Amino acid sequence: MGTVEPGRYRHFKGKEYEVLFTARHSETEEEMVVYRALYGERGLWVRPASMWNEIVERDGRRAPRFTRIEE
Repeated sequence: MGTVEPGRYRHFKGKEYEVLFTARHSETEEEMVVYRALYGERGLWVRPASMWNEIVERDGRRAPRFTRIEE
């Protein structure tokens, strides 16, 4: 799976996010990604790293859920 590195990412639907850091769930010790939307109210969110790194299918195409954007 690999650890998610801090930085800018693009979601497969097109919006951009900034990964701030990873953390561990207190009960399960699952790796979680803490990130911020780079649009609107710029809310903070958390998502399991396993989900962050998933390959998703949309309109018959397979692609990463999030792709790192070179800075």
